[in-house]
Amino acid sequence: MIELLNQHYPKLLQVVCFDTAFHQSMPPVARLLPIPRRYQAKGIERYGFHGLSYTYLLLAELEHLGDSTARQGKVILAHLGGGSSLAAVRDGLSIDTSMGFTPASGLPMSTRSGDLDPGLCGYLAHSDNMTPSQFSQMVNHESGLLGVSELSSDVRDLLAAEANDVRAAEALGLFCYQVKKWIGSFAAALGGLDTLVFTGGIGENSPLLRERICQGLEFPGIELHTLRNQQAPGLISSDLNRVNVRVICTDEELTIARAVRRLI
Repeated sequence: MIELLNQHYPKLLQVVCFDTAFHQSMPPVARLLPIPRRYQAKGIERYGFHGLSYTYLLLAELEHLGDSTARQGKVILAHLGGGSSLAAVRDGLSIDTSMGFTPASGLPMSTRSGDLDPGLCGYLAHSDNMTPSQFSQMVNHESGLLGVSELSSDVRDLLAAEANDVRAAEALGLFCYQVKKWIGSFAAALGGLDTLVFTGGIGENSPLLRERICQGLEFPGIELHTLRNQQAPGLISSDLNRVNVRVICTDEELTIARAVRRLI
């Protein structure tokens, strides 16, 4: 697309906003993949994604809300939607994120698998004669909520069906369990937690899944206020809570527009 635009409009300034840029502050321990080091020289490492969303949440909204933890604190940002990831942010800088070299890693998503045992690729190649392209098709387009439920990739459909279909219930249970695990692990990596933010199609619009995700996370100080959670967006944690839990509607396009405006 860049080359085509350049051919037709050679004098037009083009600005590229990388979804990975937000995570360039991650330390080596969070970027390295435990494979032979020679591959690192070829650029194979953990990059992370959803950076445009995280930039909007952190640098725009939290600061405007007067939350001091936006710049100086321990924050977990949870972008939960068709593609889902979390980021651990300390003092305004990303220190870790759930997606890695590609957006297929991390959490189970609508149709993406999230993290898998790497031995599965070789096993399926042997047992099912699965090619690399077929494996990529499976983990990106046939897995996640769709693959486990065999019904739909849409959380709304699964919530409607879960009472009568165990597959839908298990798909939602897997999703909430994995998000909970990542929140707990990132709280450990941060050495505590000040603010948790939900965003994305699921994070913004499903109070029931937010409630299920936060159940059992009282030990790091997360407790939702039932009415606020139903009325989100906004602050959804209780007043006595150690951790501020917020729902913020993200705007990646606005993040891009602001970057372009700064440059031109």
